[in-house]
Amino acid sequence: MSSAPALAPDATASPPERRALRGRPALTLVGVAFGLFLVGLDATVVSIVNPAIAADVGTTFVQLQWVTHSYLLGLAVTLILAGKLGDRYGHRTLYLSGLVLFTLASVAIGLSTTAAGLITFRVVQGVAAGILMPQTLAMLRATFPRERFGMAVGIWGGVSSIAIAVGPTLAGALEASLGWQSVFFVNVPVAVIGLGYGLCLLPRTSFPVTGRFDLRGVVVLALGLVATVFAIVQSETWGWGDARTLGLLALGVLVIVGFVALEARTEARTGDALLPLSLFRGTTVGTGGLMIAANFFVLMGSTFILPMFFINLRGATALDAGLMLLPMSAVSIVSAPAGALLVARIGTRATGTLSLGLTAVGLLVLLTSSAGSPYGVMAVAFVVLAMGTGMTITAGAEAIVGSAPVHLAGVAGGFQSTCIQIGGALGTAVMSAVVAANVHAGTAGLGLDDRALQRLAQGSVPTGLDAVAVRAAEGAYVSGVHTAFLVAAAVAVVVAVVAALTLRPKPGPR
Repeated sequence: MSSAPALAPDATASPPERRALRGRPALTLVGVAFGLFLVGLDATVVSIVNPAIAADVGTTFVQLQWVTHSYLLGLAVTLILAGKLGDRYGHRTLYLSGLVLFTLASVAIGLSTTAAGLITFRVVQGVAAGILMPQTLAMLRATFPRERFGMAVGIWGGVSSIAIAVGPTLAGALEASLGWQSVFFVNVPVAVIGLGYGLCLLPRTSFPVTGRFDLRGVVVLALGLVATVFAIVQSETWGWGDARTLGLLALGVLVIVGFVALEARTEARTGDALLPLSLFRGTTVGTGGLMIAANFFVLMGSTFILPMFFINLRGATALDAGLMLLPMSAVSIVSAPAGALLVARIGTRATGTLSLGLTAVGLLVLLTSSAGSPYGVMAVAFVVLAMGTGMTITAGAEAIVGSAPVHLAGVAGGFQSTCIQIGGALGTAVMSAVVAANVHAGTAGLGLDDRALQRLAQGSVPTGLDAVAVRAAEGAYVSGVHTAFLVAAAVAVVVAVVAALTLRPKPGPR
């Protein structure tokens, strides 16, 4: 801890890397952990309580998917804008505002009795998460000295990994004892404590600048992200080869390309770009974003499929399914901080390559899973998978936010979080589509209707089938799950190769 006096709040200049600290770093890390934990938790708890929501509210499979994906959509379109607003007007202000909105949305979700209400308030909850999420890394970047930022990111990544991994276990326990609504109501006491703590102890950090706000960039980026994420999500219903999916996806990509061109022009003329392209000089930030996206492709896709695999195929209760996923949350406690130590010792390139390789190995071990396979092998796979994903979070965050100028920490955090959400949306969409495609292909001769096929894509074998047909249906579903894990492993391997080729080796000791 530096003994130099703290800087005055809201310093206006771009501060140098060696600077007096603003606030108290350790207390800041504790403060942002409240919001970070809630954002990660609510990204995964729904996967466990989806069956209970469907039974209670009467949602269709498509509506149930939107209960999950609407949260990601709200997050994705908010993050970069929120990061920019935090840099200009105060990270603490944006963080606490997002925490309040997140709490209100959580209560509204728990009180909802219709599918439309659930989806609407999940969007609001995602927007709130998108407001507070970039501020967590920005406040850490503004308060921790450069040489200690890696370990701060390691703990930050550990909190995020724990929240994502512990979500199914906690959701199973709450749903079994208090109903699915309690999964959202439990956010309230955590948020209230976090709000009180933040008002008292979080520092005021921002880097206000003169000039106009890039409103055109905000609109164009929002349109591009909405079109892209919506196409990814709807691909599960429309199909990847459908003209609507391809057309909307192409439109989203074209709009994002137009956004990049607009930002280059705005930055050259006025320097007021929403997303300064100078952030992407070299390959570090871009490759870090790819690592983060691939990591959450695996993490969110797997945590969407695995609870249904345990509950619907293997007959586990929601609580049992959560406990079966417990090795992932337990290992996540140490994997992200371990990644920080590795980054400090061997560098981001070696750590990212190793961690993505471990992720691929964990997924390949899961190819041994079936309706009656021993759980112990799956538990080992979860441990390896958690080590890989946890360390990748740290390596990716160091590559993105750690290499960004401190006055762009909010924007860099917003970019990283956008990569998380797009990767997560792609993971759930692609892996679910792979399972559904295998189910359709593997049961072509069984005469199942669309409803039965949708249920089988969730692991529920239709009733009324003879023994041969049951084995065929189970085999089609398990084959689909295995193929989805194989696709995810291939993504991890490809990005590991990209990281090895494009990231710089570890520099000499500082």
